[in-house]
Amino acid sequence: MDDTILVTGATGNVGSQVVKQLSLFKGRVLAAVQSKNRADEIKNIAGAELVEMNFNNTETINAAFRGIQKLFLLTPFVPNMVEISENLVELAKKANVNHIVKQSAFGSDQAQGITMNSLHHKVERIIESSGIDYTFLRPMSFMQNYLGLANFIKAQGTFSFPLGDSKTSFVDTRDIAAVAVQALTKSSEHRNKAYNITGPKSISNYEIAEILSNIANKKITYVDVSVSDARKRMLNSGMQEWGVDSLIELFEFQRGGNASVVSPDVKRVIGRESISFIQFATDYAEFFKPS
Repeated sequence: MDDTILVTGATGNVGSQVVKQLSLFKGRVLAAVQSKNRADEIKNIAGAELVEMNFNNTETINAAFRGIQKLFLLTPFVPNMVEISENLVELAKKANVNHIVKQSAFGSDQAQGITMNSLHHKVERIIESSGIDYTFLRPMSFMQNYLGLANFIKAQGTFSFPLGDSKTSFVDTRDIAAVAVQALTKSSEHRNKAYNITGPKSISNYEIAEILSNIANKKITYVDVSVSDARKRMLNSGMQEWGVDSLIELFEFQRGGNASVVSPDVKRVIGRESISFIQFATDYAEFFKPS
């Protein structure tokens, strides 16, 4: 009998790709959503079965976990992420889930004084101590984050970060999902392993601006801004201070050259090179080209 897989965060950048790539899986795939108002979005992706699940409602979690064997765990990055995850893992154990594939973060094995890494580190330890088999996915920053800037880039021809000329091995979320699908459908091969998921090379935002300029056939410029200016802009945009502080920590981590590591894990797991930024930009060209 084929396994039943539950995908949390099914409407997000990574979760939606996991659901889409599981469409070829012969078993049952459940896509967890906070509201079935997102039903059409998920059905258009892959025709997965929908299940409502609220991370703060134990009753909905128990209902979603009923009868599943594999869990793709993607929790929101919030101050109580550890508590949310601890409850999810406890309920998963009670429901006899036998494998958890957790989306973590690059560097979470070391915790490195960054809030994001520290929280993911704590959740990884909770899963390890639960006795449930696991696979940890530790991705670098997403290429798809630039899609969130696309409208501004098209209108202004510029984008900014407090990253100087530092280089990051950005990863395409489609590659994260591809590794996740392997771990979910071939669990015995990936039991109790952790993978660092990066792109094929590290690049700077100056190089990214050049790539986007070529794709859009329009000059696009990267502007390096100070950390204090970046903080002000994020706070003025309405972001909560906790989230802003966490992002500033990540920017400083990247600016210090700590995000340039290139890992071979994607190729080891899925048998091909990870997607380059040029390929990403080409695939999403309509987002950056003038209307």
